[in-house]
Amino acid sequence: MTAKGLGYNRAMSISSTDGQIRASPDKSATDIRRPRLYRVVLINDDYTPMDFVVDVLERFFHMERVSATKIMLLVHTQGRGICGVYPREIAETKVDQVMRYARRHQHPLLCVMEKT
Repeated sequence: MTAKGLGYNRAMSISSTDGQIRASPDKSATDIRRPRLYRVVLINDDYTPMDFVVDVLERFFHMERVSATKIMLLVHTQGRGICGVYPREIAETKVDQVMRYARRHQHPLLCVMEKT
């Protein structure tokens, strides 16, 4: 049996009001919150080729060609398209990867993140 199975992973608070020591689970230490999520969004420009946008969606967001093409068309026709929703650190990494890749290939593609 693991330590987790024995309940050793819980935080405890100790109190002593009448000389006896009592241990009780510390509820504040066991509160687990889901991380805030962020949308990663591609913004349309008049210079980046559509094929390059599809490549970005396949390469960095692991989309299949059909899904990547649909998002690319949203970017082209509506001015923006959501690539995915991630915790902050992952969203920041995705934005950085896309921006570096676009600059390396001399395209002005803009990728941003927004709070959900």
